This record gives sequence, C-alpha cells and structure tokens, in this order.
Amino acid sequence: MKLSYWLFALALTFTATTAEAARAKHAHAATPAQTQTTAAQPAAPNATAEPASNVPKPEAVPKPVAPNQGPGPTPPPPTIDAKSWVLMDYATGQILIGSNEDARVAPASITKIMTSYAVSAELRHGKIHMDDPVTISEHAWRSGGAGTDGSTSFLQLNSQVSLKDLLYGMIIQSGNDAAIALAEHTAGSEETFAQLMNQYAQQLGMKGTHYVDSSGLPNPDHYTTARDVAILSRALIRDFPEEYKIYAIKDFEWNGITQHNRNTLLWRDSTVDGIKTGHTSEAGFCLATSAVRGDQRLIAVVMGAPSEKQRADDNQELLNYGFRFFESHKLYAANKPLATPVLWKGADPTVALGVGEDVLVTLPRGRYGDLKASVDMPARLVAPLTKGQKVGTLKVQLDGKTLVEQPLIALADAPEGGFFKRLYDGTVIWFKGDAGPATSTAIGSEGAPRQGTP
Repeated sequence: MKLSYWLFALALTFTATTAEAARAKHAHAATPAQTQTTAAQPAAPNATAEPASNVPKPEAVPKPVAPNQGPGPTPPPPTIDAKSWVLMDYATGQILIGSNEDARVAPASITKIMTSYAVSAELRHGKIHMDDPVTISEHAWRSGGAGTDGSTSFLQLNSQVSLKDLLYGMIIQSGNDAAIALAEHTAGSEETFAQLMNQYAQQLGMKGTHYVDSSGLPNPDHYTTARDVAILSRALIRDFPEEYKIYAIKDFEWNGITQHNRNTLLWRDSTVDGIKTGHTSEAGFCLATSAVRGDQRLIAVVMGAPSEKQRADDNQELLNYGFRFFESHKLYAANKPLATPVLWKGADPTVALGVGEDVLVTLPRGRYGDLKASVDMPARLVAPLTKGQKVGTLKVQLDGKTLVEQPLIALADAPEGGFFKRLYDGTVIWFKGDAGPATSTAIGSEGAPRQGTP
C-alpha cells in the first residue's frame, strides 16, 4: 500500500516538472519578438501608453493676418517756395490744397489770362472778329514795345496786325504790346478795357482781384489772388476751349522773330497744355498750369516764386501730388430724384426733388466710402411748387467738412390739388400743428434715403 502511494506521488511530481519545463521553453522562444515590438513603440516614462490611433496630430501654424488699414494715409502736400499757391480740380472747382490762396499779390503777366478771356468773350458776342486788322498805337508801342524792359512781340508803330496774330503773340510770346493793342481794339482804350476785365472778374466770382491794365505792368491798384487765378483759368478752359488750345503752342514767329512759350512745363510734361507765366520784380516768378491725366484735369497756380525754375518745379510737384492722391466721382445725376417727400395740398401725394447739375466731388483716393450725403429741407412741403424752385440743400461731407453744397430743387411743377384735397390736408395740418424745424435726411448715391455713404 505504501509502495503504491509513493509511486503515485512520484508520477505527479514528474508530470508537474515536465509541464513547467515546457512552459519555460515556450516563454524563452517568444521573448525576442516581444522585445522587438516593445522597442518599436516606446512609451512615455511613468505613463501608460495609449493606442497609436488616439495620439493627436500636430496642427499647421496659422499665418499672420494683416490688419485692415483702409485706404492708407495721405501724405502732406509738397513744400512750395512761393508767396501763395493753390491746386484746383477742374471738374468740381474744389480747392484741393493751398497756402495763402486769398492773399493779395501782384499778377504780372498772369493778367493776360483775363485779357484773353475778355477778348474771347467779345469775339463770341460778335463785337470783334479774328480777321480784324488792328492798328498798333503809340501807347501800345511805347508801353509794351521793343524799347521796354518787358516781354514784347516787337510790333511796329502804326502797323496793322490781325487780331488773331495779336492773340497768338500775347499768349505765346507774352507780348505786352500785343495785349495793349487787343485792349484798345476791343474797348476803344486800355482804361475802358480794364473796366470790362473787372466786370468779367465779378461775373466769375473773383472776389480778390482788380485790374487797371491789360498787360500786368506794376500798379498798386492792380492785384489778384492765387484762388482767383485758378477760378479764371478754369473758366477759360471751360468757356473757350478752342482759344485755350493756343496756350499749348510752344513757339510763335512774328516780324521775323521766333519766341518760345515761357511755360517750360510744356516741354517737361506732355500732359500739361497751359497756361501762363508772369514775372516782375514786385510779383516774383508766377505760373499757372493745367494738365490732364486720364479723365482728370487739375489746375496749379504758384505766385511769387524766387526763380523761373522754382515756379516750374513747384507747379510740377503740385500736379504730381494731385493726380497721385486725389480722385473724382460723380455722385448724382442732374434732374434725377434724390428724395420724394410728401406734398401737402397737392394734386399729387409726393413731389420729386433733385439737383439741376451733376454732383461731382473730388477727395483723397480710397475715401469714397467715407462720404456722407444728406438733404436739408422743410419738415413739411405745401403745394404749389414750380419746376426748378429751391426747397432745400444737398450737402456732401467728408470727416465733417462740406465738400459739395448744391440747391435741392423741385424737378417738376407741383400744382395744388382740388378743393376737397386742400380742405382735407388743411384740416390734418391744423390738428397736427407746427411741423417743426427743417429736417436733414441721409441719402444714398441713387437718392434712396439711408444712413451711410453715397
């Protein structure tokens, strides 16, 4: 019995030992593969490794976004070495930049722009003609002829010269004798012609100008302003475009003598087509110019520069600055409704209001979206109204400064309604009482009431 027991125990021990040896052999064979797998996927120290599918991928670094800086700044105007100067937009008549533009200055031969304007106006009226023979008087010869220190066309005493040639000689050669001869032929005497010049100046709104002669010879009662010269230049280009073409001609020959136009910008800048130079010891060096680039025309005026070169350089800088940093826009068309307010006691319930001329504005480039337009008109409009009658004002502003102000007019007749219409509206008005002060309503570029920009 004991032997059987011991044999059974020995068999169990052998079986267990054999099984343990088999497990050890299997574990020893699997170790290299397990070690290799572990090396391929290292885990962070002191942390439990996550499955590869849960590891977040790195995101791309975002690119920096430039801030919205709008249209950008407008640099200050160039430094101009002159007594006074101005830059005007031709289409709108707006003064874009200037210095001492209303200061009284001696115009010298810039005067001849008005002499040219007055002669052209009298030609249009049929009082004189281009082929008129003009006799050169002693006054024209002595005051502006070859024996003087001023510019001259070398006209001979008692000779006859066509009005056309005199006009060319005055504009291109800046002949004082030609200017005096034109004045005497046009008005009978230079003194009477000066009065005519002042009348045209008043019509054009030249508030700081007074003339006593046709050529610009020094006189304490003969003066103008840079603003007025720009106003006159704009009127000349607008009213007499054919005569203005003479200002772009570079030279002219008379009496066997060829003289060049003293406006040196005609050679320097192909966009310049005028206008006039001037110089005396009192006035300094003066120059009014105009240029067209694209669909924009500008007028620059420099009065009292220290030299001929400086006046040309200053005009060039003003023109370049204006074309680079300003732009013009048409905001509203003439005779198109901008507002249609209620019309009391009228045959129609509303009345169309607008402007009689196209509304143009010139402003720094990129600032169009900052414009604010509004119409100021009575709080209550009562019939009848007549076509063209002013009932309010259109204003266009930029940064609180008014750029354009034009009358707001009725675009058609607005007659009274019938008896019962007037009676009913009158009763309603009586119950409503006073309409209150005038109102200001913002409008868009097409005339729709709005808050914002045109």
